[in-house]
Amino acid sequence: MKIVTIIGNRPQFIKTALISREIRKNDIEVLIHTGQHYDSNLSDIFFNELKIPKPDKYLGISEQSQANQTGLMMIEIERILFNEKPDCIIVYGDTNSTLAGALAGTKLNIPIVHIEAGLRSFNKNMPEEINRILTDHISTLLFCPNESAINNLNNEGLTQGVLNCGDVMEEVFEFVYKNVFKTQSDPYAYMTIHRAENTDQSIILVKRIEQVGGIDLDVIWPIHPRAQKQLTKFNITIPPNIKLIKPQGYYKNIELIKNAQMVITDSGGLQKEAYWAGIPCFTLRNETEWLNTVSTGWNVIISPEDNLRNKIENISIPENKYMRNKNISESKLIVEKIRNLI
Repeated sequence: MKIVTIIGNRPQFIKTALISREIRKNDIEVLIHTGQHYDSNLSDIFFNELKIPKPDKYLGISEQSQANQTGLMMIEIERILFNEKPDCIIVYGDTNSTLAGALAGTKLNIPIVHIEAGLRSFNKNMPEEINRILTDHISTLLFCPNESAINNLNNEGLTQGVLNCGDVMEEVFEFVYKNVFKTQSDPYAYMTIHRAENTDQSIILVKRIEQVGGIDLDVIWPIHPRAQKQLTKFNITIPPNIKLIKPQGYYKNIELIKNAQMVITDSGGLQKEAYWAGIPCFTLRNETEWLNTVSTGWNVIISPEDNLRNKIENISIPENKYMRNKNISESKLIVEKIRNLI
């Protein structure tokens, strides 16, 4: 069996680490890296740390408008698919790389496997929401991380090829988390901000920085290139409690989470990682697709108008931490299902 896998950003690199390993035990994989995350600290370091196979094809398509980026990716992916003639295509999550791969493949009648299907924020102003909806509706197999995602698909009339496989990102997290150190350090919050909804408009980015600057805690911020560019463009001054550092590799990221008092983020992946680590999370968005992190009390949604300091002071930490079912290998389950169903 020949499988083409399409990846382009940090969460996709993490998920493919174990999936690629499982595929290559018995089958052929052609790994395409679109280049959507182009910074070496957002790409190369993840491949090295997680021992991800070197991409067979690197497209180098990074800074573009939404439409240009997706279109250019489709053109290049289609060329590769013509030559490789795979049995199926694996795409992950909700990026432009995800949608481009799914559209290019389905136009050639190649089955699409969507890993992390069924998530919904119910905010169609987010590019990610459009990407995930469209990808779900043209996929042959939809691997969902939880029952909520399955319910979302059922509500949209998608019932065929839908499976609950758990979250493969959690499997990687568990392995790394137990192998990084708990250290003695001054209290700090760990923060990431990168989404367009927080960085594209000066007024919103200023509000987010002011929210974080108003808390009584030092904040470590491994700054994403998009956020750095916008801070410079809008000439925004960073409050003294925020320390900017370069983007971190996966192991260092998990170490910083493990030792933090809390996480402040707009990243879906970091919301989950905080939840699995039992660290309170404050999500700088108006909604989240990871509803279980909110319903269990570990995650608090923070709008641009909220007083973050008050939210932090009034959070009630749940008594019970999340416990993973260690008998499940999500990556093995997914690859077995692909072999049996494609």
